[in-house]
Amino acid sequence: MKQQRQFIDYIEQSIIDNWDRKALTDYQGATLQYKDVARKIAKFHIVFEAMGIQPGDKIALCGRNSAHWAVSFLATVTYGAVIVPILHEFKADNIHNIVNHSEAKALLVGDQVWENLNEEAMPGILGVILLSDFTLAASRSDALREALETRNAVYGARYPKNFRPEHIAYHREQSPEELVVINYTSGTTGYSKGVMLPARSLASNIAYCQELLRVQPGDKMVSMLPLGHVFGMVYDFLYGFSVGAHLYFLTRMPSPKIIAQSFAEIRPRVISSVPLIVEKIIKKDILPRVDSKIGKLLLKMPLINDRIKADARRKAIEIFGGNFDEIIIGGAPFNPDVERFLKDIAFPYTTAYGMTECGPIICSARWETMKQGSCGQAASRMEVKIDSSDPQNVAGEIICRGENLMLGYYKNPEATSQIIDVKGWLHTGDLATMDSKGFITIRGRCKNMLLTASGQNIYPEEIESKLNNMPYVSESLVVLQKEKLVALIYPDFDDAFAHGLLQRDIEERMEQNRLELNTMLPPYSQITKVKIHFEEFEKTAKKSIKRFMYQEAKG
Repeated sequence: MKQQRQFIDYIEQSIIDNWDRKALTDYQGATLQYKDVARKIAKFHIVFEAMGIQPGDKIALCGRNSAHWAVSFLATVTYGAVIVPILHEFKADNIHNIVNHSEAKALLVGDQVWENLNEEAMPGILGVILLSDFTLAASRSDALREALETRNAVYGARYPKNFRPEHIAYHREQSPEELVVINYTSGTTGYSKGVMLPARSLASNIAYCQELLRVQPGDKMVSMLPLGHVFGMVYDFLYGFSVGAHLYFLTRMPSPKIIAQSFAEIRPRVISSVPLIVEKIIKKDILPRVDSKIGKLLLKMPLINDRIKADARRKAIEIFGGNFDEIIIGGAPFNPDVERFLKDIAFPYTTAYGMTECGPIICSARWETMKQGSCGQAASRMEVKIDSSDPQNVAGEIICRGENLMLGYYKNPEATSQIIDVKGWLHTGDLATMDSKGFITIRGRCKNMLLTASGQNIYPEEIESKLNNMPYVSESLVVLQKEKLVALIYPDFDDAFAHGLLQRDIEERMEQNRLELNTMLPPYSQITKVKIHFEEFEKTAKKSIKRFMYQEAKG
């Protein structure tokens, strides 16, 4: 195996090699070239020096995706400080807790997030800098205040003949184990843990993306997944930047309308997405355009004729910009009917599997070789096993180890020892089978598995995937209440009302769905009751439902 490049090398070399190329654009806003990014990084380093930041100190970063978010991240890690990205969707008390727990020396924050925060609740930080214009929002440090006011003058004196590629000399990692990122998981368990990602994990993940994906310098990419989560941070941002791509930040929620508009203009080369976004676009924008009479029923048809296939493929590729090599889907289970439809029309999608604890990649594959229903094979530099006596037929827990693995949870050795065993295997908590070629198929979460009174193991995700594809169902959860399986359903009210249904009609339709669903299920996993939810289920940043909030509901 050839020697792994240092993480910082990927950033430094890309800036030098792509100096005059476009780097970061806020969609319908300003653009920074790679040389502009380098100059902003240099000014940040001047500020960090003046305020006494040392390599290894923590800098917290919380805001929507933007060019300035990316610059702040790059400036921090190239200085040798540890970046603490925080999802902007977190509640204020959680953000305060993460800033304090991580011992961050400063907070870089978006305007909208800052409106809900209180600097008094974060006593350890020296100051708060706004991402919009890098001005000071709050300060406990005269040195920080002065540094921000004088950074341009100091920069001009330090580089009197302009800043050039030969001036770049970023912090060198002392060891592959050097801590670079503390990423606090959003999780479906209700609390956050600080995942410590070392330089080797980030370098290994970037190297794997470069091996699998076909982005060239100057190609365009769209960053629509939250950069505060490691999936978007690595697949979109760090990989894209490392290969000299031109990254666009949508700076808003990626609705189907925004995606259709922006992708047609940008025509991205690689797209990363959670399943929910792709499923919505396929169901609402592709199927009706292919055949308005059949629509959603196409998902249930075992055979689709060649004309419909070709038409569907053309329209699906067109709505995502028409120029992409593949769409990488990850973060949550993919609806099997939508996936079958995409496979039938030869749509270039692939499903990746990972965890924040692996920065994030564990399994993936190119779309041409991807086995339907699977999440690919073990990534380069990773070992993956199924903890089962018969991995091909009996689901067991996915365990893995390798270069991508975290150092552990920050200031939480007990939680670390619970997930990483003495032989270095990470226990993912996901149940899966593995075929003879190493393709892994997720069956469910260990903690989600339901044990019925008859002793049967139920994987609720498998039932939900069928239910979610039934008429007027937007999303669902299957839970155990009083020893009975109950389906909690959030209906697609817009679609139902558009078809003239009233509230009682929706309730009747859901009961019909239950009866139809049960014809597809063995007796021990049939649904005894449906309960309608009138609001969407609470979700993590990856759009996974926070099951813990609903599983204790009483019947």
